[in-house]
Amino acid sequence: MNWKMQGAPERKYHQPEAGLTVTDGATVAGYASLFGRVDQGNDVVQKGAYAASLARLAARGGAVKMLWQHDPTQPIGVWDEVREDATGLWVKGRILTEVDKGREAAALLGAGAIDGLSIGYRTVKAERNGKGQRLLSELELWEVSLVTFPMLPEARVQAKGDLPQAEDWRELAALFQAAAETLAQRS
Repeated sequence: MNWKMQGAPERKYHQPEAGLTVTDGATVAGYASLFGRVDQGNDVVQKGAYAASLARLAARGGAVKMLWQHDPTQPIGVWDEVREDATGLWVKGRILTEVDKGREAAALLGAGAIDGLSIGYRTVKAERNGKGQRLLSELELWEVSLVTFPMLPEARVQAKGDLPQAEDWRELAALFQAAAETLAQRS
């Protein structure tokens, strides 16, 4: 049974087991989606599900957006590479630390507080299998977000690279605390 759905975007949270790597404090890379895995929503993304969407985006010069927690008002960077391979949907991009949420995302990634990726999409083609799972064969990909809670909990994210040391984080936390106290006194 095939169907075509219209309407609001769906989301898939995912902690890439291949590891989301972070280098230079702002460059991120990893798998945003893995093919053939059953997620907590009982969905399975099939190989090739993103191909048509990525081709359409490329043809019109568009790009998959990098968002913070799926909030369309909070872009935090750019995905420089988004592609399918035999494993899933691989992304590589840059967090823009010039924007507030970008700085926050880089800090949270470095500290290990954020460790997931999630896709925002619209289902174009899907069918149910005998196990009641929805097999997603074509998706219109809109965005990939850095998120707190991924849909595939068995996968783990690793943060690597030229990240600030623990004492740098303590210094930054002290600065934020001082700023918060100053703002509280002004209120």
